[in-house]
Amino acid sequence: MSQSFPLPVRDGIVPSRLYLPRAQQWPDLFSFLLLKFPYIPPDILRERLARGDMVDATGVPMRLDSPFVADSWLWYYREVPAEVNVPFVLEVLYQDEYLMVADKPHFLASIPGGRYLQETALIRLRKQLNNFELSPIHRLDRDTAGLLLFCTNQRYRGAYQILFQTREVHKTYEAIAPFRASLAFPLIRESHIRKSAQYFTMEESAEAPNSRTRISLLNHNGTLGHYLLEPLTGKKHQLRVHMNGLGMPICNDASYPAMLPAREDGRFDKPLQLLARSIGFTDPVTGQTRFFESRRTLEMQADINKTQE
Repeated sequence: MSQSFPLPVRDGIVPSRLYLPRAQQWPDLFSFLLLKFPYIPPDILRERLARGDMVDATGVPMRLDSPFVADSWLWYYREVPAEVNVPFVLEVLYQDEYLMVADKPHFLASIPGGRYLQETALIRLRKQLNNFELSPIHRLDRDTAGLLLFCTNQRYRGAYQILFQTREVHKTYEAIAPFRASLAFPLIRESHIRKSAQYFTMEESAEAPNSRTRISLLNHNGTLGHYLLEPLTGKKHQLRVHMNGLGMPICNDASYPAMLPAREDGRFDKPLQLLARSIGFTDPVTGQTRFFESRRTLEMQADINKTQE
C-alpha cells in the first residue's frame, strides 16, 4: 500500500492506531488501555499484550509492563468476537484501474465499525479482489442495499471523494412505503433536519430548510407505493426522515417513525425497503461519463409494513 504501517495487513484488516496523549501521564500502558477501552475485559487486553498484538511506531511489541510513552502512537488490529455471518452475496458490477462498483445487500455494513469487521463490504472485497488499497468513496447505511463505490488506487481516492462531497453526483434511490392518494407526485420534500434527542436518529424542525428530496411515484397497489427518491442534499437519514415526515415511513424501517428494539443477531428477515438504484457523474480522473445501476429489487407486498407490530 502507499502508506507504511508497522504491522502488515492481516486477513484484509489494515492496522488501526491509537494516540497516547502528550498532556497525560499513566503509571504504565496497561492502565491507560483499561481507561481507553472500558468495554474490553481486562483479561482480553492482557492476552493481546502477551501476544504482542500491539506495537509502537517502529514495530516493537508492547507488553503488560510497558511504560506509557506520551505523544506516541500505538498500532493494533481491531477484533470483533463472535461476529455473525451475513449470508448474502456482495456482487462486483464493475472494476477498472480507478474504480470498483459493488451491489451491496441489505444487512451488510459498508466499512468496519462497532460489532462489524469481517462482515463488511470493504473487508470482503479487499480479500476477494486481493487489493488492500481498496477504499470507500462514500457509504451506505447497513440497512440500505444497492450501489457502493470504491477507489482501487489510493492515489485517486481524494479526487473521487471530493466529487461526492461537493454533490457533483446524481444518485437515485427506490423505496417501498405506504401509498397516500392525497399527495400529488412528483413532489419536493424540503425541511430542516437535525439530530434528535434520541440516540442515532434525526428529526425535522421548523427552522430554515437544509435538506431537499425529489419524490416520484413509480406505481402503487392501493396500499403500498413504489417510489423514486432523488436526494438534492445529503443529510444523515435524509430519505428516511423525509418519507416519514410525509406520513409514508419506508417499509421495515426500525428507526422511523419510532426506534424499535434491537434486532437479534442472525435475524435477516424484513430488510429495509430502500435501495441505492443508480449513480451518475463525470469522472474527475478520466473525464468519462459514468453511470452505474443496481441489479437488486425491492419487495412490494401488502403486508410488508407489519414491522411496526
